[in-house]
Amino acid sequence: MQVKQIAEALWEIAPSEKPGMLVPARIYGTPEILQSMDGGVFEQVTNVACLPGIRRYALCMPDGHWGYGFPIGGVAAFDARSGVISPGGVGYDINCGMRLIRTDLTLDEVQPRLERLMTELFRRIPAGVGAGGFVKLDRSALEQVMVTGSRWCVEQGFGWHRDVERIEAGGCLAGADPEKVSDHAVSRGIHQLGTLGSGNHYLEVQVVSNDRMFDPHAAAVMGITGHDQVVVMIHCGSRGFGHQVASDYLTVFEKAMRRYGIAVNDQQLACAPFSSPEGQDYFAAMNCAANMAFANRQVIMHQVREAFATVFGRSAEALGMELVYDVAHNIAKVERYPEGELVVHRKGATRALGPGSPDVPSCYREIGQPVICGGSMETGSYLLVGTDAAMRETFGSTMHGSGRTMSRAQAKKSVRGDRLQQQMQQRGILVKAVSMSGLAEEAGLAYKNISDVVESVDRAGITKKVAELRPIGNIKG
Repeated sequence: MQVKQIAEALWEIAPSEKPGMLVPARIYGTPEILQSMDGGVFEQVTNVACLPGIRRYALCMPDGHWGYGFPIGGVAAFDARSGVISPGGVGYDINCGMRLIRTDLTLDEVQPRLERLMTELFRRIPAGVGAGGFVKLDRSALEQVMVTGSRWCVEQGFGWHRDVERIEAGGCLAGADPEKVSDHAVSRGIHQLGTLGSGNHYLEVQVVSNDRMFDPHAAAVMGITGHDQVVVMIHCGSRGFGHQVASDYLTVFEKAMRRYGIAVNDQQLACAPFSSPEGQDYFAAMNCAANMAFANRQVIMHQVREAFATVFGRSAEALGMELVYDVAHNIAKVERYPEGELVVHRKGATRALGPGSPDVPSCYREIGQPVICGGSMETGSYLLVGTDAAMRETFGSTMHGSGRTMSRAQAKKSVRGDRLQQQMQQRGILVKAVSMSGLAEEAGLAYKNISDVVESVDRAGITKKVAELRPIGNIKG
């Protein structure tokens, strides 16, 4: 199919290129990024453009790669009255997201205690497949987590009241209904609060240096000062709980499509009208999983603060361990645009609201919403802010990370985890991992260059670079 360049870092596939496309498909990226896209991205983003009720465009960000139904990096908005909702547009790990914590510590202060710090973090924060957390919940308590998200954690002493002001949606999505969640999902999630999980999830200790600052003013507003400042990034989601919610409703939607006369190019795009009973049930269950993910990252942050306090002999407050922001990148949300209320699906894509948006915390309204983009554990990550252009052109959305270029199986054939761990330590990155094969899957060579991906969204104007974050310690499942 023909892909036409329409701007410096923007490409379009016209509806005439595939039967059934209702809107154009748009892909963000430099020519080099576009060249590196796997063929599945073009097939999947044009399939999304065929879904009922889609508005404007089907979008894919520069970190895009083949996913389940939607490409990872996919964004699409559907009319809330006539459009659909699709679990494939959210993903199995509902509200997988990023959280960034600043500190007043510098590299010189942390480096001598880095081994002890990473050991303490590894001890306090369970990682790996099936890991259970220290917070013991019964079903009633889990249902409270589903409904209130991060607020439940703060009320239990796992955080500070001001934390929730710096979390997307205040750490709690409205409309969650535990009755729409299966017993199987409950059984999978009830012991997982405060756990990292496996795959590409991680906890990373990072450094911000002056030569890695692109917008010192925006950085200062977020408490990022450079001068080899140490920060902590958390990347995880709703664990097995969210995975089961997605699995349950994909089965429901496959049957519902026949009732509603919906045909899709790919069964992985199973969907239902958003206004239907099935669509509303999934939305309510998805919000439960999203709130569990916000709570999961809140508990992990509490444990990070406790670990730092133990190692450095000062309270987390004295160490300046303030939450910078927490943002989801696997979610569907009802948002208002000129067309009216739209159900915006972001899968491996992050909200990026511009300056002045009422949904941006008041402390950041001048600069726009913080955007946290994780790279591979060998390269680094970025802090950015949303823009007015994103509000106009991408439903307030941008990239979420670097994006894979190699399958997990290929990575394991190319890299040995134990050797990778040694090589990274020689480069000043201390890694604690539950599984050496899991570590090999996440080698830097399996990912796009994060700087190239970030350059694409910066050139396109949909996000603005603020600072680059260099890893010095990493915990992997």
